[in-house]
Amino acid sequence: MERFKSNGGEHVNPAYDSTLDEPPVYEETNFSNGEHRAVRPSVVSAFGHDTLDRVPNIDFYRNAGSVSGHRAVRPSLQELHDVFQKNSAISVSDGEEDDGQRSNGAPSDDLESAIPPDSDKGAIKFGWIRGVLVRCMLNIWGVMLFIRLSWVFGQAGWGLGIVVIALSCVVTTITGLSMSAICTNGVVRGGGAYYLISRSLGPEFGGSIGLIFAFANAVAVAMYVVGFAETVVDLLKDNAAIMVDEINDIRIVGCITVVLLLAISVAGMEWEAKAQIVLLVILLVAIGNMFVGTVIPATTDKKSKGFFNYDTKVFSENFLPAFREGETFFSVFAIFFPAATGILAGANISGDLRDPQGGLPKGTLLAILITGITYLAVALCVSATVVRDATGNITDLVTPGVPCNGSAIAACELGYNFSSCEVEKCNFGLMNNFQVMTMVSGFGPLIIAGIFSATLSSALTSLVSAPKVFQALCKDNIYKALYFFAKGHGKNNEPIRGYVLTFVISVAFILIGDLNAIAPIISNFFLASYALINFSCFHASYAKSPGWRPAYRYYNMWLSLLGALLCCVVMFVINWWAALLTYGIEILLYIYVTVKKPDVNWGSSTQAVTFVSAVNNALSLTGVEDHVKNFRPQMLVLTGSARTRPALLDLAHSFSKNYGLCLNCEVFVGLRSQALQEMNANMEKNQLWLRKINRKAFYTAVASDNFREGAERLLQASGLGRMKPNTLMIGFKRNWRTAGAEEVHNYVGVLHDAFDFEYGTVILRMNQGLDVSHIIEAEEEMLRAAREQQELENEMMTNGEKPRGLFRKSRKSSQQVLTTRVSVCSPPPPQVAKMNERLLEASTQFKKKQPKGTIDVWWLFDDGGLTLLLPYILTTRKKWKDCKLRVFVAGQPGRSDLDKQEMKSLLHKFRITCNDVNVIEDLHAIPSSDSLRKLQDMIEPFRLHEGSKDTAQAEAIQREQPWKITDTELNTFEEKTNLQIRLNEVLQNYSKSANLIIVSMPIARKDSISDYLYMAWLDILTKDLPPTLLIRGNHKSVLTFYS
Repeated sequence: MERFKSNGGEHVNPAYDSTLDEPPVYEETNFSNGEHRAVRPSVVSAFGHDTLDRVPNIDFYRNAGSVSGHRAVRPSLQELHDVFQKNSAISVSDGEEDDGQRSNGAPSDDLESAIPPDSDKGAIKFGWIRGVLVRCMLNIWGVMLFIRLSWVFGQAGWGLGIVVIALSCVVTTITGLSMSAICTNGVVRGGGAYYLISRSLGPEFGGSIGLIFAFANAVAVAMYVVGFAETVVDLLKDNAAIMVDEINDIRIVGCITVVLLLAISVAGMEWEAKAQIVLLVILLVAIGNMFVGTVIPATTDKKSKGFFNYDTKVFSENFLPAFREGETFFSVFAIFFPAATGILAGANISGDLRDPQGGLPKGTLLAILITGITYLAVALCVSATVVRDATGNITDLVTPGVPCNGSAIAACELGYNFSSCEVEKCNFGLMNNFQVMTMVSGFGPLIIAGIFSATLSSALTSLVSAPKVFQALCKDNIYKALYFFAKGHGKNNEPIRGYVLTFVISVAFILIGDLNAIAPIISNFFLASYALINFSCFHASYAKSPGWRPAYRYYNMWLSLLGALLCCVVMFVINWWAALLTYGIEILLYIYVTVKKPDVNWGSSTQAVTFVSAVNNALSLTGVEDHVKNFRPQMLVLTGSARTRPALLDLAHSFSKNYGLCLNCEVFVGLRSQALQEMNANMEKNQLWLRKINRKAFYTAVASDNFREGAERLLQASGLGRMKPNTLMIGFKRNWRTAGAEEVHNYVGVLHDAFDFEYGTVILRMNQGLDVSHIIEAEEEMLRAAREQQELENEMMTNGEKPRGLFRKSRKSSQQVLTTRVSVCSPPPPQVAKMNERLLEASTQFKKKQPKGTIDVWWLFDDGGLTLLLPYILTTRKKWKDCKLRVFVAGQPGRSDLDKQEMKSLLHKFRITCNDVNVIEDLHAIPSSDSLRKLQDMIEPFRLHEGSKDTAQAEAIQREQPWKITDTELNTFEEKTNLQIRLNEVLQNYSKSANLIIVSMPIARKDSISDYLYMAWLDILTKDLPPTLLIRGNHKSVLTFYS
């Protein structure tokens, strides 16, 4: 239902329901069960009962701070799905405004999201005729129409001349179709070509082309003004009124003209539009004057200059090409094509159009049609009335006995002999006289007026376009240094600063620029924009994104691709070095924007194609069997929050880097409702943190009743097809002796599950620990307290005129802030502070470049090679390149040399460089009594000691505490227990100074070894050592020596 409201002439958006931004109106309603409740009439009329659900409305789909209406917020899924509180009031209204936190649209600095100033209420908006059609026609009808078109058809003939115009129109028409599709695929704001390209292909393409497109328009102002000044100076020269000299007179006239055009532009879009209408009338009169002149009988003077009115002989003679002076079809085409540009004149002021979605396609395509027909009609009329060469001498008549031949045979039949033009260059005719239009016209001065109109209208259009495009670019803040030019003034948000910059650039090129050299570059800049508009349409269609739904249906993706290729070809046809320069500048700007990574998200087709490519690549992997040569560790890392265990994350990232999958996983344990709420709130924050610290990893989380159950879900369901993790990495549980039995059971259970699911398993232990969450929480609390204090001080300064209310509020807030700051900012005890300092230092250990040293690999058990592969991967990273591999293996007494040679041979076949290979023969030795005592002290609180109790009592205790370590268990696994103790002693002897130790991880058989005994094994094995990795592969080969 449409609603219309008078607003004093202001533009009304009929789709905007203003009632949704007002407090909802409720009325008493009787229900069948006898209840009486206040409900929204619109909701009751639709469904017959009170509900939080809302009917579809456009305001739910707006961006935050939309310029065309306020964004309303629909009830969240949680508000509809959570347990209903019977006594609670309905808290979500249709008119609730978005605070920007839940907006899925563009960021707050996007043009769509920009809140317009109050002065915009009276902004001037143009329809499609004045805003698009008139501008495009004026920009396309340039001086080429009057001073070069006759020469083009003289060189190419009207046969190939039609091809030149047709080919130019094909390029511009395809571009117009592509632009129509893009601009009808959603709301179009100001920025023209930049806006269309950036919102379609992303900020990298848009930012690069936007800058050079705005610059091209600024320099184009100088080109058109110089064209106007040259014509004025020619008139002064004809009347002997030169002021200084020709060059300086052009500069003087040019600068004065730019100042006047700037004044018209700054005065406002309405004045500029009125000036354009006046210039259009002059231009139409000049064109009409030319057509009238072709039917006025030719005078003797005009005949001597090659004009004979319409004649079939002249028309037939001018059909075939007659290229001279090294000209070719392509060189002639290169000269004409810039006359066809200018189709973006309407799009460049898209922000000032009343309906850009409807107006741009209609106005642009109609302008291409009208101007194309005009060019063709004028050229054909001239080709049918003027011969190629004429002397201008009225006495050059056909004389009997004197041969009459050469390029103007038709003139011979009409009584004039221009044969002398074969010997010496003549000054008249299509090939020689650029002022043919003036001669043909009914009244010559009107053509001069037409030239003035064409140059000034094009200059005025470019003078308006450059600042508008530049302002849109600056508003998006892609180039931080240019944000100064984003500010607008007045009711139309005029870019005054942009006007001044454009004025400075144009004056500079008028004074010092070599416009003949710069002209092909400017033409190439425009063509690069056309090429990207065509490619944007193709790219968006190719991505097949559901969001690509243009209202304009008359386009074809392959036609758009053809248009893009044609634009690129034409760039090289016009000037090959200018084309290379254009591509070079665009690539440099593209790289700059890519490196800077602007914080914008416009839902570009680049994102859509990236997604499609990722899905296709993932699917293609499913059809290929895994091969050992292509094995790479795909890490599933149980870090908790992305900031909680930085050392664990850094080391895991060193394994996967940019070449493998790394999942940063967290398990939220607790009540489902609370855990889900916390998990949803932290998802985006953790992924952003990973991007910020440049870690190529994905964050994923699950909510579960306990840690093991959540980790089991991650182990089973993580990944996609063959892109799924194959290695679990987890930190060592340092507090296993003080944690409850359930925590220890869950931790060990995760390791059992990893083995069950055939994951490789990696445990990292660092003496200082891994978890820095308490330090991060303290820092966040300090920042929060400081922020509250700052807000309080700002509020006191702002509301200084209300001392009573302010005093009451500030005292309460001050007490809260003070309490927080005292509790958080109070320095911890020296011992705790020192521990935290050591922990922080250790947490950044793997971020830094590792000093020269060794990575000691204790490859005790063959697990498929993962224990050897992971340290080898580390040595290929820059941070670890100064660390050498040392391999330690267990050997039988008396054959250490043979074992060493065998291991060296194996490493050589694996092509793994190893600094040293050591064979340890005494691993079977009995550990020292001190080491045995340490283990006994470690497990003492968890032993059952059933041997010292009667059978019934021991069984009762074991039923109540099944996790206790029994004497039977200790006796059964005494040798394996002693091996872990002995290994620690050997590690202390050989690897105490290593940068990193890697040891084969012992495996605990399920239902045979208790959780606490297994944790004691892992603890005693890695105790008091440098950073240590316990690794156990899934016993499938990850190394091969076959090619």
